[in-house]
Amino acid sequence: MKKIILVITFALSTFSAQATNLINDERIKDQINCFSSKYENYDSWRGFMENKYKKRSKSKEALSNQLSWFDSMFGEEEFNKYKKNLSCKVFTYQVDGNDVQGYVVKPKKSSKKLPVLVYNRGGNGQFGSVQFGSMMNDLFPIANEGFVIIGSQYRGSQYPGIHAKSVMQDEFGGKDVKDVTALLDYIPKIEGADPQRIGMYGFSRGGMQTHLALKQVKNVKAIATIAGATDLLKELNVRPAMEKVYTHRIPDYETNKVTELEKRSVINWVNELSSSVPILLLHGADDKRISANNSVELADALAKKNIPHKLVIYSKDDHDLTKNKEKANEELVNWFNTYL
Repeated sequence: MKKIILVITFALSTFSAQATNLINDERIKDQINCFSSKYENYDSWRGFMENKYKKRSKSKEALSNQLSWFDSMFGEEEFNKYKKNLSCKVFTYQVDGNDVQGYVVKPKKSSKKLPVLVYNRGGNGQFGSVQFGSMMNDLFPIANEGFVIIGSQYRGSQYPGIHAKSVMQDEFGGKDVKDVTALLDYIPKIEGADPQRIGMYGFSRGGMQTHLALKQVKNVKAIATIAGATDLLKELNVRPAMEKVYTHRIPDYETNKVTELEKRSVINWVNELSSSVPILLLHGADDKRISANNSVELADALAKKNIPHKLVIYSKDDHDLTKNKEKANEELVNWFNTYL
Protein backbone atom coordinates (compact mmCIF):
# COMPACT_ATOMS: atom_id res chain seq x y z
CA MET A 1 0.00 0.00 0.00
CA LYS A 2 2.82 2.40 0.90
CA LYS A 3 4.50 1.67 -2.46
CA ILE A 4 1.29 2.54 -4.30
CA ILE A 5 1.00 5.82 -2.40
CA LEU A 6 4.62 6.66 -3.19
CA VAL A 7 4.12 5.95 -6.89
CA ILE A 8 0.96 8.08 -7.00
CA THR A 9 2.71 10.91 -5.15
CA PHE A 10 5.66 10.81 -7.56
CA ALA A 11 3.34 10.74 -10.57
CA LEU A 12 1.37 13.74 -9.28
CA SER A 13 4.54 15.71 -8.55
CA THR A 14 5.89 14.91 -12.03
CA PHE A 15 2.63 15.98 -13.65
CA SER A 16 2.61 19.17 -11.59
CA ALA A 17 6.16 20.00 -12.72
CA GLN A 18 5.25 19.38 -16.37
CA ALA A 19 2.09 21.47 -16.03
CA THR A 20 4.09 24.48 -14.87
CA ASN A 21 6.64 24.23 -17.69
CA LEU A 22 6.46 27.04 -20.21
CA ILE A 23 8.15 25.00 -22.93
CA ASN A 24 6.55 21.59 -23.37
CA ASP A 25 9.48 19.78 -24.91
CA GLU A 26 11.34 16.89 -23.32
CA ARG A 27 14.63 18.21 -24.69
CA ILE A 28 14.33 21.24 -22.41
CA LYS A 29 15.71 20.63 -18.92
CA ASP A 30 15.61 22.38 -15.55
CA GLN A 31 12.79 24.87 -16.09
CA ILE A 32 13.11 26.97 -12.95
CA ASN A 33 10.87 29.85 -11.94
CA CYS A 34 12.66 33.21 -12.13
CA PHE A 35 10.51 34.43 -9.22
CA SER A 36 11.95 31.94 -6.74
CA SER A 37 14.69 31.72 -4.12
CA LYS A 38 15.95 35.24 -3.34
CA TYR A 39 13.68 36.66 -6.06
CA GLU A 40 10.50 35.21 -4.57
CA ASN A 41 9.53 38.59 -3.17
CA TYR A 42 10.88 42.12 -3.34
CA ASP A 43 12.13 42.29 0.25
CA SER A 44 14.25 39.16 -0.05
CA TRP A 45 15.78 40.40 -3.31
CA ARG A 46 16.53 43.85 -1.90
CA GLY A 47 17.95 42.30 1.27
CA PHE A 48 20.22 40.09 -0.79
CA MET A 49 21.46 43.07 -2.79
CA GLU A 50 21.99 45.13 0.37
CA ASN A 51 24.24 42.42 1.83
CA LYS A 52 26.09 42.25 -1.48
CA TYR A 53 26.63 46.01 -1.53
CA LYS A 54 27.83 45.99 2.09
CA LYS A 55 30.72 43.71 1.18
CA ARG A 56 31.81 46.08 -1.59
CA SER A 57 31.14 49.44 0.03
CA LYS A 58 33.94 51.29 1.80
CA SER A 59 31.59 53.67 3.61
CA LYS A 60 27.99 54.10 4.70
CA GLU A 61 27.62 56.82 2.10
CA ALA A 62 28.72 54.46 -0.67
CA LEU A 63 26.25 51.83 0.55
CA SER A 64 23.46 54.40 0.68
CA ASN A 65 24.24 55.51 -2.89
CA GLN A 66 24.13 51.95 -4.18
CA LEU A 67 20.83 51.23 -2.47
CA SER A 68 19.39 54.48 -3.82
CA TRP A 69 20.42 53.40 -7.31
CA PHE A 70 18.80 49.99 -6.79
CA ASP A 71 15.56 51.57 -5.60
CA SER A 72 15.49 53.92 -8.58
CA MET A 73 16.03 51.05 -11.02
CA PHE A 74 13.90 48.35 -9.41
CA GLY A 75 10.85 49.50 -7.47
CA GLU A 76 8.66 47.25 -5.36
CA GLU A 77 5.50 48.24 -7.22
CA GLU A 78 7.02 47.29 -10.56
CA PHE A 79 8.35 44.01 -9.16
CA ASN A 80 4.93 43.01 -7.83
CA LYS A 81 3.25 44.00 -11.09
CA TYR A 82 5.56 41.80 -13.16
CA LYS A 83 5.32 38.89 -10.72
CA LYS A 84 1.54 39.06 -10.97
CA ASN A 85 1.37 39.45 -14.75
CA LEU A 86 4.28 37.39 -16.08
CA SER A 87 5.55 33.83 -16.09
CA CYS A 88 9.32 33.50 -16.32
CA LYS A 89 11.57 30.44 -16.45
CA VAL A 90 15.26 29.82 -16.92
CA PHE A 91 16.10 26.52 -18.58
CA THR A 92 18.79 24.34 -20.12
CA TYR A 93 18.88 23.12 -23.72
CA GLN A 94 21.49 21.40 -25.85
CA VAL A 95 23.50 22.67 -28.79
CA ASP A 96 26.18 20.51 -30.40
CA GLY A 97 25.75 18.03 -27.56
CA ASN A 98 26.51 20.58 -24.84
CA ASP A 99 24.32 22.34 -22.31
CA VAL A 100 23.38 25.96 -22.95
CA GLN A 101 21.16 28.06 -20.71
CA GLY A 102 18.20 30.11 -21.81
CA TYR A 103 15.19 32.00 -20.49
CA VAL A 104 11.58 32.52 -21.48
CA VAL A 105 9.13 35.20 -20.34
CA LYS A 106 5.43 35.50 -21.21
CA PRO A 107 2.19 37.02 -19.97
CA LYS A 108 0.25 34.67 -17.67
CA LYS A 109 -3.12 35.42 -19.22
CA SER A 110 -4.01 35.88 -22.86
CA SER A 111 -7.12 35.05 -24.87
CA LYS A 112 -5.07 34.52 -28.03
CA LYS A 113 -1.67 33.27 -29.15
CA LEU A 114 1.07 35.87 -28.76
CA PRO A 115 3.92 36.96 -31.05
CA VAL A 116 7.39 35.76 -30.07
CA LEU A 117 10.59 37.80 -29.77
CA VAL A 118 14.01 36.15 -29.68
CA TYR A 119 16.23 38.39 -27.57
CA ASN A 120 20.01 38.46 -28.04
CA ARG A 121 21.96 39.81 -25.05
CA GLY A 122 25.10 41.90 -25.13
CA GLY A 123 28.48 41.30 -23.54
CA ASN A 124 30.69 38.24 -23.89
CA GLY A 125 31.12 35.14 -21.77
CA GLN A 126 29.65 35.71 -18.31
CA PHE A 127 29.91 39.49 -18.68
CA GLY A 128 26.51 40.80 -19.72
CA SER A 129 24.69 37.54 -18.98
CA VAL A 130 20.96 37.93 -18.40
CA GLN A 131 20.26 37.97 -14.67
CA PHE A 132 17.08 38.82 -12.82
CA GLY A 133 17.83 42.55 -12.71
CA SER A 134 18.41 42.74 -16.46
CA MET A 135 15.24 40.72 -17.05
CA MET A 136 13.23 43.21 -15.03
CA ASN A 137 14.87 46.18 -16.73
CA ASP A 138 15.03 44.96 -20.33
CA LEU A 139 12.62 42.05 -20.86
CA PHE A 140 9.68 42.30 -18.47
CA PRO A 141 8.45 45.70 -19.81
CA ILE A 142 8.32 44.29 -23.36
CA ALA A 143 6.75 40.95 -22.41
CA ASN A 144 4.15 42.78 -20.35
CA GLU A 145 2.92 44.45 -23.54
CA GLY A 146 1.84 41.08 -24.98
CA PHE A 147 4.94 39.27 -26.21
CA VAL A 148 6.59 35.95 -25.51
CA ILE A 149 10.36 36.48 -25.15
CA ILE A 150 12.93 33.71 -25.41
CA GLY A 151 16.70 34.08 -25.37
CA SER A 152 20.06 32.41 -24.84
CA GLN A 153 22.82 33.10 -22.34
CA TYR A 154 25.21 31.82 -25.07
CA ARG A 155 27.55 28.89 -24.50
CA GLY A 156 29.82 29.00 -21.50
CA SER A 157 27.66 31.49 -19.58
CA GLN A 158 25.35 30.65 -16.69
CA TYR A 159 22.41 32.06 -14.76
CA PRO A 160 23.36 32.56 -11.09
CA GLY A 161 22.76 29.43 -9.04
CA ILE A 162 22.17 27.15 -12.02
CA HIS A 163 25.07 25.15 -13.38
CA ALA A 164 25.13 23.57 -16.82
CA LYS A 165 27.77 21.17 -18.08
CA SER A 166 29.39 22.64 -21.16
CA VAL A 167 32.90 22.68 -22.58
CA MET A 168 32.00 25.15 -25.32
CA GLN A 169 33.19 28.75 -25.23
CA ASP A 170 31.63 31.93 -26.53
CA GLU A 171 33.18 32.80 -29.91
CA PHE A 172 31.61 36.26 -30.15
CA GLY A 173 29.61 35.66 -33.30
CA GLY A 174 31.09 32.29 -34.27
CA LYS A 175 29.58 28.91 -33.48
CA ASP A 176 27.63 30.52 -30.62
CA VAL A 177 25.16 31.87 -33.20
CA LYS A 178 23.76 28.33 -33.23
CA ASP A 179 22.74 28.92 -29.60
CA VAL A 180 20.34 31.55 -30.96
CA THR A 181 19.02 29.71 -34.00
CA ALA A 182 18.45 26.52 -31.97
CA LEU A 183 15.84 28.35 -29.90
CA LEU A 184 13.51 28.68 -32.88
CA ASP A 185 12.90 24.91 -32.80
CA TYR A 186 11.29 25.27 -29.37
CA ILE A 187 8.96 28.18 -30.13
CA PRO A 188 6.07 25.94 -31.32
CA LYS A 189 6.27 24.17 -27.95
CA ILE A 190 5.86 27.33 -25.87
CA GLU A 191 2.39 27.52 -24.38
CA GLY A 192 0.44 30.37 -25.97
CA ALA A 193 3.11 31.29 -28.52
CA ASP A 194 2.35 31.94 -32.18
CA PRO A 195 5.15 30.34 -34.26
CA GLN A 196 3.93 32.23 -37.32
CA ARG A 197 4.83 35.60 -35.76
CA ILE A 198 8.49 35.65 -34.77
CA GLY A 199 10.67 38.72 -34.37
CA MET A 200 14.22 39.13 -33.09
CA TYR A 201 16.07 41.93 -31.37
CA GLY A 202 19.44 42.41 -29.76
CA PHE A 203 21.38 44.81 -27.60
CA SER A 204 25.03 45.78 -28.26
CA ARG A 205 26.85 42.56 -29.26
CA GLY A 206 23.34 41.11 -29.56
CA GLY A 207 22.73 43.34 -32.56
CA MET A 208 25.58 41.59 -34.37
CA GLN A 209 24.18 38.28 -33.19
CA THR A 210 20.77 39.16 -34.62
CA HIS A 211 22.09 39.85 -38.12
CA LEU A 212 24.24 36.71 -38.07
CA ALA A 213 21.31 34.56 -36.95
CA LEU A 214 19.15 35.88 -39.78
CA LYS A 215 21.64 34.50 -42.29
CA GLN A 216 20.67 31.02 -41.04
CA VAL A 217 16.89 31.23 -40.49
CA LYS A 218 14.00 32.27 -42.71
CA ASN A 219 10.97 32.52 -40.42
CA VAL A 220 11.80 35.81 -38.65
CA LYS A 221 9.52 38.59 -39.87
CA ALA A 222 11.11 41.71 -38.35
CA ILE A 223 14.18 42.66 -36.31
CA ALA A 224 15.54 45.47 -34.17
CA THR A 225 18.95 46.36 -32.78
CA ILE A 226 19.87 48.59 -29.84
CA ALA A 227 23.36 50.09 -29.91
CA GLY A 228 24.45 47.41 -32.37
CA ALA A 229 27.92 47.07 -33.87
CA THR A 230 27.75 46.87 -37.66
CA ASP A 231 31.43 47.39 -38.61
CA LEU A 232 33.69 45.75 -36.04
CA LEU A 233 36.95 46.50 -37.86
CA LYS A 234 36.22 50.21 -38.22
CA GLU A 235 34.94 50.37 -34.65
CA LEU A 236 38.36 49.33 -33.34
CA ASN A 237 39.54 52.85 -34.19
CA VAL A 238 36.98 54.19 -31.74
CA ARG A 239 37.40 51.56 -29.02
CA PRO A 240 40.76 49.77 -29.32
CA ALA A 241 40.14 47.94 -26.01
CA MET A 242 37.76 45.57 -27.82
CA GLU A 243 40.83 43.93 -29.37
CA LYS A 244 41.34 42.11 -26.05
CA VAL A 245 37.84 40.63 -26.28
CA TYR A 246 38.30 39.60 -29.89
CA THR A 247 41.68 38.01 -29.21
CA HIS A 248 40.26 36.03 -26.30
CA ARG A 249 36.97 35.00 -27.91
CA ILE A 250 37.38 34.69 -31.67
CA PRO A 251 39.23 31.55 -32.87
CA ASP A 252 42.31 32.24 -34.99
CA TYR A 253 41.79 35.97 -34.52
CA GLU A 254 45.47 36.92 -34.57
CA THR A 255 46.06 35.22 -37.92
CA ASN A 256 42.70 36.09 -39.54
CA LYS A 257 41.76 39.39 -37.92
CA VAL A 258 40.29 41.19 -40.92
CA THR A 259 38.42 38.17 -42.26
CA GLU A 260 36.88 37.28 -38.89
CA LEU A 261 35.75 40.83 -38.12
CA GLU A 262 34.30 41.35 -41.60
CA LYS A 263 32.35 38.09 -41.30
CA ARG A 264 30.73 39.50 -38.16
CA SER A 265 29.98 42.94 -39.65
CA VAL A 266 26.62 43.28 -41.41
CA ILE A 267 27.79 46.41 -43.24
CA ASN A 268 29.85 44.09 -45.47
CA TRP A 269 26.94 41.94 -46.57
CA VAL A 270 23.94 44.25 -46.80
CA ASN A 271 23.32 42.71 -50.24
CA GLU A 272 22.41 39.45 -48.51
CA LEU A 273 19.70 41.02 -46.32
CA SER A 274 16.07 40.32 -47.18
CA SER A 275 13.92 43.22 -48.31
CA SER A 276 10.98 41.53 -46.59
CA VAL A 277 12.46 41.80 -43.08
CA PRO A 278 12.17 45.40 -41.77
CA ILE A 279 14.91 46.63 -39.43
CA LEU A 280 14.63 49.05 -36.51
CA LEU A 281 17.88 50.73 -35.41
CA LEU A 282 18.06 52.45 -32.00
CA HIS A 283 21.22 54.18 -30.76
CA GLY A 284 22.38 56.81 -28.29
CA ALA A 285 24.23 59.73 -29.86
CA ASP A 286 26.79 59.79 -27.02
CA ASP A 287 27.40 56.04 -26.91
CA LYS A 288 31.01 55.55 -25.74
CA ARG A 289 31.02 51.76 -26.19
CA ILE A 290 29.71 51.45 -29.74
CA SER A 291 29.63 54.57 -31.88
CA ALA A 292 26.24 55.67 -33.19
CA ASN A 293 27.89 55.81 -36.63
CA ASN A 294 27.37 52.05 -36.76
CA SER A 295 23.61 52.49 -36.95
CA VAL A 296 23.76 55.63 -39.09
CA GLU A 297 25.97 54.03 -41.74
CA LEU A 298 23.92 50.85 -41.80
CA ALA A 299 20.75 52.90 -42.28
CA ASP A 300 22.37 54.63 -45.27
CA ALA A 301 23.30 51.26 -46.76
CA LEU A 302 19.79 49.90 -46.18
CA ALA A 303 18.28 52.94 -47.91
CA LYS A 304 20.42 52.34 -51.00
CA LYS A 305 19.15 48.75 -51.17
CA ASN A 306 15.54 49.74 -50.52
CA ILE A 307 15.39 47.60 -47.40
CA PRO A 308 12.64 48.87 -45.07
CA HIS A 309 14.04 50.32 -41.88
CA LYS A 310 13.75 53.03 -39.25
CA LEU A 311 16.64 54.81 -37.53
CA VAL A 312 16.20 56.51 -34.16
CA ILE A 313 19.16 58.37 -32.63
CA TYR A 314 18.62 59.60 -29.07
CA SER A 315 20.39 62.91 -28.48
CA LYS A 316 22.84 63.04 -25.55
CA ASP A 317 22.10 59.44 -24.56
CA ASP A 318 24.47 56.60 -23.74
CA HIS A 319 25.02 52.94 -24.68
CA ASP A 320 22.15 51.72 -22.48
CA LEU A 321 19.77 54.49 -23.56
CA THR A 322 19.50 55.43 -19.89
CA LYS A 323 17.66 58.69 -20.56
CA ASN A 324 15.24 57.23 -23.09
CA LYS A 325 14.57 53.69 -21.89
CA GLU A 326 10.78 54.02 -21.91
CA LYS A 327 10.77 55.70 -25.32
CA ALA A 328 13.02 52.97 -26.73
CA ASN A 329 10.75 50.27 -25.32
CA GLU A 330 7.79 52.01 -26.90
CA GLU A 331 9.58 52.03 -30.27
CA LEU A 332 10.27 48.29 -29.94
CA VAL A 333 6.69 47.44 -28.99
CA ASN A 334 5.23 49.55 -31.82
CA TRP A 335 7.68 48.10 -34.32
CA PHE A 336 6.89 44.49 -33.57
CA ASN A 337 3.16 45.14 -33.22
CA THR A 338 3.27 46.61 -36.71
CA TYR A 339 5.20 43.82 -38.43
CA LEU A 340 4.30 40.66 -36.51
